[in-house]
Amino acid sequence: MERSYIASQKGLSKATKEFRKKGWTQQTLADLAECSRPVVSNFFKGKPIDKQKFIGICQTLTLDWEEIVEWKTGEIEISQLVAEIRASVRESVEQECGTMRVLDMTRPIKLNDIYTQVNILEKIIGRRRFNLEQLLKNSNLEDFDRMGLGRIQQKRVLGLEAVTNYRKLMILGKPGVGKTTFLKYLAIQCNRGKFAKNLIPIFIPLKKFAETPSQPDLSKYLNEWFRHCNVMNAAEKGTKILSAGQGLILLDGLDEVREEDSQRVIREIESFHQSFPDNQFAITCRIAAREYTFEHFTEVEVADFDELQIKNFVNSWFAIKELEDYPKHFIAQLEANPTIQELANNPLLLTLLCLEFEDSGNFPSDRADLYARATNTLLRKWDDKRHIYREQIYKELNPKRKEGLLSQIAFETFDKKEYFFRQRTIERYIGEYICNLPKAPVAQDALEVDSQAVLKSIEAQHGLLVERARGIYSFSHLTFQEYFTARKIATISNPKDLEFALVNLAGHVTKKRWREVFLLTTGILEPADRLLELMKKEIDLLVDKEPAIQKLLSWATAKADSVNVSYKIAAIRAFSLSRSRSLDLEFSDLRSRAFKLSRSLKLDFSRANSLDLDFSRALSLDLDFSRSLDIDFSQSLSRSLSQFIEKCENQELKLILEKLQRQLPNPEENVEYWRKWWQNNGQAWTEEIKTAIIEYRNIGHNWKFNEEQINLLNQYLTANQLLVDCLNSECYVSREVREEIENTLLLPIELVQK
Repeated sequence: MERSYIASQKGLSKATKEFRKKGWTQQTLADLAECSRPVVSNFFKGKPIDKQKFIGICQTLTLDWEEIVEWKTGEIEISQLVAEIRASVRESVEQECGTMRVLDMTRPIKLNDIYTQVNILEKIIGRRRFNLEQLLKNSNLEDFDRMGLGRIQQKRVLGLEAVTNYRKLMILGKPGVGKTTFLKYLAIQCNRGKFAKNLIPIFIPLKKFAETPSQPDLSKYLNEWFRHCNVMNAAEKGTKILSAGQGLILLDGLDEVREEDSQRVIREIESFHQSFPDNQFAITCRIAAREYTFEHFTEVEVADFDELQIKNFVNSWFAIKELEDYPKHFIAQLEANPTIQELANNPLLLTLLCLEFEDSGNFPSDRADLYARATNTLLRKWDDKRHIYREQIYKELNPKRKEGLLSQIAFETFDKKEYFFRQRTIERYIGEYICNLPKAPVAQDALEVDSQAVLKSIEAQHGLLVERARGIYSFSHLTFQEYFTARKIATISNPKDLEFALVNLAGHVTKKRWREVFLLTTGILEPADRLLELMKKEIDLLVDKEPAIQKLLSWATAKADSVNVSYKIAAIRAFSLSRSRSLDLEFSDLRSRAFKLSRSLKLDFSRANSLDLDFSRALSLDLDFSRSLDIDFSQSLSRSLSQFIEKCENQELKLILEKLQRQLPNPEENVEYWRKWWQNNGQAWTEEIKTAIIEYRNIGHNWKFNEEQINLLNQYLTANQLLVDCLNSECYVSREVREEIENTLLLPIELVQK
């Protein structure tokens, strides 16, 4: 039963003064402190009220309740005892909770140096009553907002604020989201007097407690810990301070307790809470790990990191490593790689990314290998490093087979554009997979039960599948769904089945949502020759029936063939397309795509002037002079023409241009005459210039594409960019196939077929 507190005369005077200064009514204070107006009235009358309501009123008035309360003789004794025990346990708490070391860190890090404030969701994500339509609202399945997958539009509160608001918390969260780190942070803050300074921090790893040989109850376990901290008369004093509600009881990792110990540990927690209900409690557990509810506890969920938390963590990490420039480069590369950026909202995977980055100052170029390490961390490494061995539904469903299962689920759902899927759907996929495992049940009802257990096991133990709303699941990151889809395709062992899968995949070459699957599949395949050949074939066939586009490609090929440079011929073709007059202005997106493609083909634009002078000067005219034809004042027009004539090496073209230049009136002599002349003759004069440029320099064409052709050309250039990105990745491809693809890139179909 909660104790009552009463305000001292001095404290009451202080509280009354603060209350009047704020200008509130008693009802306002009651509403803010979440109590009734009679309770507030009794507080100011100096009558006893419930301890927690007393503390709440003081905190609302921004007062230290310990300075307001009327201490009784026994309470003064408790206060002195708390101070004594806090001094005794201080060093032990620092040793237990003051550092962290995860994954492949070579040395521990001080917790306060790396800790990033966590945010808490007061409503559990997986218990939201959303349907599929609501989750997919405003989403284009062909151009999915990957950062929006599972985005939570819910108010977040700081972790410390949640612990202050709720004295009995069950803190849930996905694997690696920072639950243990948060409890350790609470213990350290309390230990240093920065939070709950009147309480004694007691951090208990529940796995360690459960596996204590003598199987003591929690009270005896705590008394033993007090004795270890050199507290005299530990049992007597421990019982006294727990009975007085002076403990901050932090119970970490309920999900890490072995299955055979779980019911005993749950009973111990419940019994301990019944014996000492006035203490402050926080328990951590993975979501979906335990189907048990502690009656008096409020359940909350640790939120994923947001952008600010990611930046704070990265800055702290590299500050410890004394790598000053790394945070800026890390964040820049993260923002340029949305698929990697997805992983960073999980603190464990963010730590993995920091470890990878600090070796070279870059993320690994082999993304498939990076994602393989990320999934291995969640499937194996995270538990192995902490010596946690979890109950398996089937002994045969080892990590390798879980990868196979996840690959099957990913492939089936991604192929059907299913980013979210109902629980019964995913259980069906699981049932179809496990029915082929040794010792799988034959009965359908048993298989359904086991499918549910497997789903909950994967969700709780690895966090690769998560419940986004009640009964609706997705992969925790779209990146994982793409990675496992690619893994499913690339690991097919039967040659005929593999060929069928690769042909089917190549058919998606123009679809943006498949881009990452292509990059990952080529990264996993060894060699990737066949997939790249199929992609090239699909891309060429996109425009083989479009004469206007074929004519454009023939022109770009001719321009590239006329240049004597050491760059890849495909790069010059792409560069020619990017400078084509036909792709100017209204087709600026196409120009930028062509330009990006030429850069991807390793054309060095810092040395672009080293291209053949005849070619580069012609391009100069195409870019500057042709645009100036549209203005109604002649200075820039005359200047552009003079510059081009001076540099023109083709004598026939030079004579034509000089003749046309002489026809231009001088506006300085008579502006009105110039304007009238331009109005009457400018269009014909311009056409003569264009005709000469097209004939002698083969530039300035206007292809007059319709909207359908523009869209098709856009797809063609985007697909070629994907093909080049695959070639430029860490994929293994034979030299012959690489050279064949690069030599025939952007060629008209008749030359490809030759």
